[in-house]
Amino acid sequence: MTESTLRTKTSGQLTKGDLKEIHRLMVESRVAEDNLIAMYRRGDGYFWIGGPGEEAFGVPLGLQVKKGEGPDYDYLHLHYRGSATYLGMGGNTIDLFRQMRSTVKDPFSGGRNFSNHIAVKAWNIVPVTSTIETQYSQAPGTAWVQKRHGGDGLSIVTGGDAGAAEGDFASCLVWSSRPGNEVPLLIVVTNNEFGISTEKHTQWAMENIASRAEPFGIPVKSFDGNDVFQTWDALHEAMAYIRTERKPYCVQANVSRLNGHSSASGAERNAERDCLAEFEEQLLERKVMSKKDIAKVWDDVRERQKGEIEEVRKEAFPEPGTIFDHIYAEAEG
Repeated sequence: MTESTLRTKTSGQLTKGDLKEIHRLMVESRVAEDNLIAMYRRGDGYFWIGGPGEEAFGVPLGLQVKKGEGPDYDYLHLHYRGSATYLGMGGNTIDLFRQMRSTVKDPFSGGRNFSNHIAVKAWNIVPVTSTIETQYSQAPGTAWVQKRHGGDGLSIVTGGDAGAAEGDFASCLVWSSRPGNEVPLLIVVTNNEFGISTEKHTQWAMENIASRAEPFGIPVKSFDGNDVFQTWDALHEAMAYIRTERKPYCVQANVSRLNGHSSASGAERNAERDCLAEFEEQLLERKVMSKKDIAKVWDDVRERQKGEIEEVRKEAFPEPGTIFDHIYAEAEG
């Protein structure tokens, strides 16, 4: 499955091999999140926050990114539920475990940041921050660089429904849509209907948060983020528009949150739809995979990740003298 081929496909053009790979990546992400929670509980980490339940959104997004470094490629301003997107782009689960345990081999932060705070300069993944939704005000900056640079690279920013109530989201809408200075930016709200423990209906008077973009002349779309096929086509349509028109597009992916907000609020599963279970039913109905095939994927992933965690537990912690390593943009000289 090549990156360029996938970006040009609609969901109806995905082959059986493509669908099997999407499934494997979703399983990779789900098992990794379960392992991160287990690592936290047994003292192999200090804090967990992640995105179990968002795999049907995250993996298709990662697979449709134009991956590389610099303004010719897509910039990603992710929030802390972006592990499935990172894996969809070709990331490694062992590096997620390294960051959880804060080992010296953590490639994102050298063992000095929370779990799922991904940063990959070679792929234009801007460092994830713990401050809520500040990425919405940062994203128009890289999109403006791409506007001036030319080409079809775009910027992508993701955040949650509660975080979209922050002023940074409004700033993003203003600065991405100025007449004559619109920028190529995909603005994403992943709506899981909870802000930590606050339910969406107590926060928002509207059903579709993305509709806030309409007065700014920004196209909007709300879709079922638990459905791989709907998600794939919604992202494909939005990204094609941005690459061609060089203007922003705002989407709302309605997703599930299968666990607590973070380890600070518990990590027990809620009674919500499970996008991975639903996708497996679709694969069975389409005769893409058998129950035996699906079980083998889960077994293989669990076994491999078990070995990765054992390896990570042997790795050293960073020395104090390395505190200034892993700076995203080094000063010249």
